[in-house]
Amino acid sequence: MPKQFKYRGHNLEQLQAMSMDEFIRLMPARQRRSLQRGLSPEQRKLMQKLRSSKKPGKETAPIQLKTHCRDLLVMLEMVGMTFNVHSGKEFSPVTIRPEMIGHYLGEFVITNQKVTHGTPGIGASRSSMYVPLK
Repeated sequence: MPKQFKYRGHNLEQLQAMSMDEFIRLMPARQRRSLQRGLSPEQRKLMQKLRSSKKPGKETAPIQLKTHCRDLLVMLEMVGMTFNVHSGKEFSPVTIRPEMIGHYLGEFVITNQKVTHGTPGIGASRSSMYVPLK
């Protein structure tokens, strides 16, 4: 039997039945403060797109929303949606699962990549001349 999802003692159905104020009270202090201060214009625009795409009349293919808003908190209404979050270079898809509630979107997209240096070529320094070639 798989483990049932719970957020601070409440399952997903109970969380979705709560009002937004009750849900905000369950969150940690940093997330609670962020939500009480209000959403930025970019975040508000993304939430409006999300709500308009989830209307009951629009039951087509899953919609992927592109965003640069890495500081947006994952809310209950986002569960099941796919967001393309910008990593600084490209957009990476993030499918929201219930375990992600209360985290920021940017936490799920890495911004730096491992650096792999190539072999020295033309115009390299004099010291690289003595590196054995394979």
